[in-house]
Amino acid sequence: MDKVRIGIIGIGNMGSKHLSNIVGGKCPELTVTAAADIDPTRLEWVKEQDASIACFDDATAMLDSGLIDAVIVAVPHYDHPKYAMQGFERGIHVMCEKPAGVYTAQVREMNAAADKANVKFGMMFNQRTNHVYRKMREIVQSGELGAIRRTNWIITNWYRPQAYYDSGAWRATWSGEGGGVLLNQCPHNLDLWQWICGMPTKVDSHMHFGLWHDIEVEDDVTTYVEYANGATGTFITSTGDAPGTNRFEITLDGGKLICDSKTLVLYKNEIPEPEFSRTNKKPFGAPKVEEIQVETDGLNPQHVGVLNAFAAAILRDEPMVADGREGINGLTLSNAMHLSAWTGKTIELPLDEVLFRDELMARVRTSRRKEGVASVVADTDGTYGGQ
Repeated sequence: MDKVRIGIIGIGNMGSKHLSNIVGGKCPELTVTAAADIDPTRLEWVKEQDASIACFDDATAMLDSGLIDAVIVAVPHYDHPKYAMQGFERGIHVMCEKPAGVYTAQVREMNAAADKANVKFGMMFNQRTNHVYRKMREIVQSGELGAIRRTNWIITNWYRPQAYYDSGAWRATWSGEGGGVLLNQCPHNLDLWQWICGMPTKVDSHMHFGLWHDIEVEDDVTTYVEYANGATGTFITSTGDAPGTNRFEITLDGGKLICDSKTLVLYKNEIPEPEFSRTNKKPFGAPKVEEIQVETDGLNPQHVGVLNAFAAAILRDEPMVADGREGINGLTLSNAMHLSAWTGKTIELPLDEVLFRDELMARVRTSRRKEGVASVVADTDGTYGGQ
């Protein structure tokens, strides 16, 4: 095999983006041979891009067609595990859009199925390809700056107007999406946060539901966490801020990293803080600090990079950008945040997965779906890309 035959389930925002990238020649080791969507107008669009692509109005029929070696799952969140597991059962390699699912019990089942299948399983965490986040992880994981003391991420540049939420009946509903900014926009940030800094042990979250928009799910979140070593952190996000902010700050014994998504600055202590505090004799003393503009390789291949690595993993057993099983980590954080906000309590990890599912399903039962809303496929610039 010199090319991987790939099918796409769901030709919405991201499904159409992936198809355009592959058909446009940006993924030379992939070829789209099939597509599935319940909306006939989306399948008509597929044919306009490449008439040779087989179109299906039933995803399972596409998986059974024998036309594909791999599949991209780009449907609403609840169905991510469902179609991933159908792919595993048929020996089909799976690339899953974020989030991994809506609740961790569901995703744990998906991961167990992946363990039994002899296939590649990837997660579309395209922000792991961003050069500044890769460099942050490299520096933190190297240990050169010592232990983490504090993490802070203000990520409010996810602004969405009301028209965005009105563009699909499933959007911003408990029954259709399973959450708001945490489930749609922030899976990337939650993944990066834990990928770079590790998982916390306690989560205390406060959120507003429909504060800035006519929606039933969260659009404003402020979370405090604690780590096993005593470090603390905050995570603040919203889809209501215009203009928004993207500032990720990590304070360590040996200094501080500040990232604005485009540049990375290191404030490096001449002497690590624990050593300075122990040896310094001046009441108002402080370590001398050097400001360093951190150099990176500048590469940021995004969705295309994830798909090309996925093809290389299938063809030559090369590493993927993100193994699909890692999707449960960021989802654990968002589930804990929701559970904390719903119960008014600090949640210790591992969280009570049954309690979370029950609380979510109680909201699903009273969820209001929008009627008469036509699906809208928007252009995405590839920087983050939400469904």
